[in-house]
Parts: sequence; structure tokens; C-alpha cells
Amino acid sequence: MNFDFDIFQILSAFIVLFAVVDPLGSIPIILSLQQRGIKVNPNKVTLWSLALMLIFFFLGDWVLHFFGVDIRSFAVAGSIILFLMALEMLLDIEIFKNNGPEDAGSIVPLAFPLYAGPAVFTTLLTIRAEYNTLSILIAMVLNLVVVYLVLRSTDFIRRTLGETSIYIIRKFFSIILMAIAVKVFSENLDALLHAA
Repeated sequence: MNFDFDIFQILSAFIVLFAVVDPLGSIPIILSLQQRGIKVNPNKVTLWSLALMLIFFFLGDWVLHFFGVDIRSFAVAGSIILFLMALEMLLDIEIFKNNGPEDAGSIVPLAFPLYAGPAVFTTLLTIRAEYNTLSILIAMVLNLVVVYLVLRSTDFIRRTLGETSIYIIRKFFSIILMAIAVKVFSENLDALLHAA
């Protein structure tokens, strides 16, 4: 593992991860969860996301191999969860019941699969070949700092935009999230079918 400090690699890895983590695009999902009475704890979301990313970065290949699952199958499963989340937002229905502990919404669906899901895991495994370990770890932490700031500012965003604007944004992003889920599903399913 290479731990050389390289500011250009850090910046590049940050941008790649930022596009996949998409902390700004998650705002409507966070607001949707809060409107349904699900408590979102920014500290827990950030720490769980970091823990999942670190585990997968260092042990991802081994964990998937241990369970006999490949990254494509994992991505297909995660895309189905994202698709169901998008359906909830679009149709104003509740698929994910809030039956868990009071702050379970901080872990599922935010930490996983939204911030530390199959797309992020796949990206982490891919960029290991391009960037050194330290650059990826710093980029990971910087992305989660942005996630934390977004989570902390949702009340401000709600007050600033108002309920009508949030409702419209939520519907728009539900379609975007659905399109992302379909893209991840179709790309990985296609690869699985051709590999079989």
C-alpha cells in the first residue's frame, strides 16, 4: 500500500468519490425521511458511512468472496434498494417501515445504501488501481465532511426553500434517483448475464 502524499491525487480521488456519493443530491431524501418522522443523526450517518467505506476499502474483496458474492451482484441488490427509495419519494408511499430503533434511519437507508452503497464500494475498488491509499483515504474523509455539513444544514435548507419547493425538488430527484438505480441495475445485470 502506498501512503505518499499527493495533492493532485487527493483532489482527483475526491472529485471521483464526490460524484458518486453525491451529498447535495441526497438533500431531498434526507428531508423526505425527516418529514416521515425518521430522526437523522448527522454524527451517526457520517461515522457509519466512514466505517462501511473503510471496511469495504480494505476488506471488500475478502468480504464478498467470503459470502460468495461478486461486486456485480452486490451492485444489483443495492440498485433495487435505491429504486424502492425513489418509488417512495415519487409516489408518497412508505415501503421502508420505521420499525427499527429510533435513529435507525441514520444507518439505513442513509449510511447504507445512499452514502456508502454499492456504487461507492465499486468506485473504491476501482480507484485503488489509480490512486495511492493515502490519497483515497483523505478523499473519503473530505467527502464525508461535506456529507456531515449537508446533514447539519437540512433545517436551514427547509426554512430557506419552503415546503412547496422541497416537494417539487423531491419529485424531481426521485426520478433522477430512479434513473441512477435503473442504470446501475442494467449495467451490472448485463455484465452478470454475459459472464454466465
